[in-house]
Amino acid sequence: MSDWTHKLPEAAREYLAGRRIDEVECIVPDIAGVARGKAMPASKFAKQASFFLPNSIFLQTITGEWADNPLGGFTEPDMVLTPDFSTACVAPWAAEPTLMVIHDAYDQNGTPMPVSPRNVLKRVVELYRAEGLTPIVAPEMEFFLVARNIDPNQPIIPPMGRSGRRAAAKQAYSMSAVDEYGKVIDDIYDFAEAQGFEIDGILQEGGAGQLELNLSHGDPVELADQIFYFKRLIREAALRHDCFATFMAKPIEGEPGSAMHIHQSVIDSRTGKNIFADRKEDTPAFSHFIAGMQTYLPAVIALLAPYVNSYRRYVPDFAAPINLEWGRDNRTTGLRVPVSDHKGRRLENRLPGMDCNPYLGLAASLVCGYLGLKDQKMPRPECVGDAYTSGSGLDELPLNLGDALDLFSESEPVQEALGREFCQVYESVKRNEYKEFLQVISPWEREHLLLNV
Repeated sequence: MSDWTHKLPEAAREYLAGRRIDEVECIVPDIAGVARGKAMPASKFAKQASFFLPNSIFLQTITGEWADNPLGGFTEPDMVLTPDFSTACVAPWAAEPTLMVIHDAYDQNGTPMPVSPRNVLKRVVELYRAEGLTPIVAPEMEFFLVARNIDPNQPIIPPMGRSGRRAAAKQAYSMSAVDEYGKVIDDIYDFAEAQGFEIDGILQEGGAGQLELNLSHGDPVELADQIFYFKRLIREAALRHDCFATFMAKPIEGEPGSAMHIHQSVIDSRTGKNIFADRKEDTPAFSHFIAGMQTYLPAVIALLAPYVNSYRRYVPDFAAPINLEWGRDNRTTGLRVPVSDHKGRRLENRLPGMDCNPYLGLAASLVCGYLGLKDQKMPRPECVGDAYTSGSGLDELPLNLGDALDLFSESEPVQEALGREFCQVYESVKRNEYKEFLQVISPWEREHLLLNV
């Protein structure tokens, strides 16, 4: 093994003990959260400290098209990508010993690329650190296991379970439902262990074949890296058992959508204490954080719900809070305060979809709380009833991607906090995707309009 292997995390070193690394995947998350990069022989990786990719990877849409560069020109200069060895982990599904390493993106002057999603999250974390604060997050990942779908014109259906029947809906928290696809879950656990990831738990959600995977709380960048890796890990586990895993916000008509709930707390970096509560009661800082979420969340929905499909999740009566109310242990509110002692006081943001880029989803949610701490405003009164019927509604949230992008572009505080260059590029990519979608004629239009209007 080459000298650089001593930099690897313990889990990677243990897995590779006695094995010869065959290949290294040098990857960087793009705007969509898709892994871009190069795979190279380990012997070549050992001889270079960085490699190059064109900066245009951050202008590529989810369909593979290229958005206009709002920063000027399309000359595609190279970025310098350097490995972050703390992110190194194995690909246990690969035929030969393979290592994956997330790389940080810099321009040729050594400045972090402002449009790189990982750098955007780091920027937000630094805003907290400049105030002597440390943000902590704990994401929840919801996703569906579905039958293999090789024809996009056909609806997505639940997978076949070990009983020989398709997964059933309305089985939330059922252990029998989890057992139906236990072999997939076993592989998820095995892959996660090989990669050094800690799973807090897996449970059955309300949709047919829908699961929720909880991650332990920690540093936002580290957790975003884990979600980035977990999406691929879960997909690989599903493929082993003749089904797909999807992180679409709303893959199946008539079923609930998939969220990425984000639990957030903030620690005083000097004392190590949670600033949201003391021994007796919640602090003013907690109220300011909630107020920031209520004020700025509409402006970042374009990051939390980044595709046209994302807004199909924001409908009444499908377990997706579509409001900006806050409440204690109240799952009808968009902002929930879970049961905890003062040390564990946190706010759960229930609006993000699982289709969001994890780096941008965490950055967007945290930036709202940060701006609230700076503004020091108070939130609306707590919602103590059913927020679906008594709280604010869709009038506070954008109903489609176009409206969400308008709010995003108009919010000066959000643009300044996330970085204007990034915001311009993100909007360009998403406007391009939205324009492409609007040119597609749907089955609904053909069925109801073709002969009737």
